[in-house]
Amino acid sequence: MAAVEERREEDVPVENIGPVAKVQLTWRDRLRSLCTWKTLKMVLLGQSLSVLICGTSVTSTLLEAKYKVSTPTAQSFLNYILLALVFSIPLVRRGGDDNIKVILKRRWWKYAIVALIDVEANYLVVKAYQYTTLTSIQLLDCVTIPVVLVLSWIFLHSRFKWVHYGGIAVCLLGVGSLVGADLLSGRDHVGGDDKLLGDMLCLLGAALYGVSNVAEEYVVRHFTRVEFLGMLGLFGSVICGLQLAILERHELATIQWSWQVGLLFVGFAVCLFALYTIFPTVIKLSSAVVVNLSILTADLYTLFIGLFLFHYVYHGLYFLAFILIVAGVVVYSTKPTTEAPPRNYEAMPGDNTNRENDDPASRQPLTVSQNLEQDRLEDDQERRHRDANRTLAQDPSGSPVDVVV
Repeated sequence: MAAVEERREEDVPVENIGPVAKVQLTWRDRLRSLCTWKTLKMVLLGQSLSVLICGTSVTSTLLEAKYKVSTPTAQSFLNYILLALVFSIPLVRRGGDDNIKVILKRRWWKYAIVALIDVEANYLVVKAYQYTTLTSIQLLDCVTIPVVLVLSWIFLHSRFKWVHYGGIAVCLLGVGSLVGADLLSGRDHVGGDDKLLGDMLCLLGAALYGVSNVAEEYVVRHFTRVEFLGMLGLFGSVICGLQLAILERHELATIQWSWQVGLLFVGFAVCLFALYTIFPTVIKLSSAVVVNLSILTADLYTLFIGLFLFHYVYHGLYFLAFILIVAGVVVYSTKPTTEAPPRNYEAMPGDNTNRENDDPASRQPLTVSQNLEQDRLEDDQERRHRDANRTLAQDPSGSPVDVVV
């Protein structure tokens, strides 16, 4: 048997390694880095959310303007029922830690708080339209963005770069163009006569939206989308049903029901259900900040449909606003946010690395995409362990079964 001689390169001392030359990127290289499938997919998914929000806005406006129906809680109630039916039932069938009994036992009160925040955010923002102007709502709705930034920094340990703040600034310029177009076209007078109350309702609702979005991002990173939507639908149905019975029972009794009113109710619920279903997927692909920047264009889609349904007046600044908001999302997405390293490590099973003398400041933080990939690998490993245990438990002979994990 011929001996195989193994050649091994000599290790080069670290002090003999020269610095790596920095590559100078041209403007074409930078432009090419923007035009990627990942960025395009993020923009398209974000705009699909805006279209769905536009659908809820148009159906709600038709209900109020044409049929004098203003029942925001009743309209949202059907959405939470659909979420509970579609996403809670799979949790009942699952086993192990994904079973609904285990989830409710461990963290039911957390989902109850998130559902309460989500229900009230929807109610307050829709209610604000009755008291204040459209322009005020468009401006105050942007409060969601700084709330998401601060909460992402604290609870998700996200760290932002100057390019992210630049993208947010470009999006806010787009909002300014949108508001300016409303002022010039006369849409700023749409609304009620108690401006202070309406502004406070919108401000509080926007802040609650920020809390709900960050909680949603945390859950889809650490658990599953099905768990979040199932629990939100379950607790949201109960909270929304109680609020409906207390606040809107008289309004429901006075509604002149017809097939048109019923169709608008169903249309609102379908758009809102689709929005809630897609929202966690887009958040997991990007972040809560990107999603909230993307849906700033929802008012523009509502305007374009309103040109035919409500005879709105078009202004050239609307197109500029759309370009600025989409450009801001693209600029924000050029660089991923980074994850701050945790202060204390918890050793995972099989981790023999010595952490005693490890300096957290010397560790390189993970990017969001790397963190999501790590979460996916850990989920796959945990699922394989569960399948292995299930195979051992179901072996009819009672003898151990060798399962490679």
